[in-house]
Amino acid sequence: MPTYKLTYFDLRGLGETARWLFKIAKVDFEDNRLSMKFGTPGDFSTLIAPEFTAMKEAGELDASMNKVPMLEVDGKKIGQSKAIERFLAREFGFMGADSVEAAQIDQLCETVIDFKNAYQKVKGIQDATEKEAAMKKWFEEDLPVNVALAEKSVPPGPGPFLVGSKVSLADLVWYAFLAAPKGFFDNAEGAKASMDKCPRIKASTEAVAQIPELQEWLKTRPETPM
Repeated sequence: MPTYKLTYFDLRGLGETARWLFKIAKVDFEDNRLSMKFGTPGDFSTLIAPEFTAMKEAGELDASMNKVPMLEVDGKKIGQSKAIERFLAREFGFMGADSVEAAQIDQLCETVIDFKNAYQKVKGIQDATEKEAAMKKWFEEDLPVNVALAEKSVPPGPGPFLVGSKVSLADLVWYAFLAAPKGFFDNAEGAKASMDKCPRIKASTEAVAQIPELQEWLKTRPETPM
């Protein structure tokens, strides 16, 4: 069995799905959490992270272009959070039964990225009144419409999981996006409501929520601000 070390800030953020993959697969890994604090809360330009800075200065993050998360597999380094997730999913059997299922899983994960990018445009609106109206429209109209489109793209299958007969990376990504505790959206109820008319996606998130290893991790993981 290879040895794994995942280096990321002491946050959920871009490292959390990889942690879930380890936990669900029951594979040991070193969860290397770099301490950090903000000069201004939430403003990454004011980030103070001495261990991260020291790693950069020592060239330890060259392979990941001075970014985290970074995964080490028997000392070999891999950067980019989505590359790490896909690698672990393949290694642990969460990328489908064949190459077609793997591509379908990839497709569903990429769809979530598209939706997140669209939401960031709404979050980026500067005018308070305009932003409030756009947020209301996002959760009442845009997100439900987008999730309904994604529902139609889910391949036929036995359920409850999105692709094939077992949990995959796609299920974890959609759970993190719409249903996980302290997930992607501040408006958790609005996110969950977007699935009301999407039985396949809703069933998938409900099935992921019942995975014992994930339940245990969500109860015991370190408390972090994001």
